[in-house]
Amino acid sequence: MPRTSIREMKFSKVYPMYVQKAERKGRTRDEVDQIISWLTGYSDAELQREIEGESDFETFFDQAPRIHPNSLLIKGVICGVRVEEIDDPVVQKVRYLDKLIDELAKGKTMEKILRQ
Repeated sequence: MPRTSIREMKFSKVYPMYVQKAERKGRTRDEVDQIISWLTGYSDAELQREIEGESDFETFFDQAPRIHPNSLLIKGVICGVRVEEIDDPVVQKVRYLDKLIDELAKGKTMEKILRQ
């Protein structure tokens, strides 16, 4: 079976995994949604359409209303790679989101996660 690239993965298939990860650690779906909205600029209604849709990550990020300027402050390692050193902009944004969800699951405050 061919391997799917991160760019081609469906956001709607990964989103429930983000929520499960957060909920296992006592966090909420609303916090996951807040993080995604902060990073992408999607409103609650727009985010819900993306969750219900079939957009891949590339489309999800290409159509995002705006990527938060403070996303450049997201640093650290995901899957053995420093997120700030990823060359592919789409993959970097996916890894930014992964990193933020990890921080949520590790118990960081929303203020710190959202780089405020």
